[in-house]
Amino acid sequence: MFARLQPYGLLIGRVMLGVVFIAHGWQKFADGIDHSVQSFESLGIPAPALSAYFTATAELVGGVLLIVGALMPLTGLVLAGIMLGAMYFVHLDGGFYSRNGGFEYVLTLAALSVAIGFSGGGAWALDKLWLNKKDEAAEPAPAESAV
Repeated sequence: MFARLQPYGLLIGRVMLGVVFIAHGWQKFADGIDHSVQSFESLGIPAPALSAYFTATAELVGGVLLIVGALMPLTGLVLAGIMLGAMYFVHLDGGFYSRNGGFEYVLTLAALSVAIGFSGGGAWALDKLWLNKKDEAAEPAPAESAV
């Protein structure tokens, strides 16, 4: 029974994680990307303008890709990389717990990004549809019996 429900659990996780990333990417643009650039610069993040634009765009586009289930492994790795960068540059000194500015939240997002990215995406993932068609095209035609 649980095996039949797994694709739907992954769908829920994929969509919710996508919503979180879209919200964070959208916030960076909505608050004014210049504000994000200044924040990145004050935090000592290298190439703050490039980093801010890349981060905001990757969060926004990556969130959409998660929701539709496209390019899952790549999307998961990119989003995890961004979260690990946030952990290193922003949250590491705050300890573990996010209530103290720690890395608990961004580490969780990084781990979920990798886990869901390499899960196949679950139900209604575009990758699954594309990969299934690719697998079907690669399968040899069944041999006819000599009756």
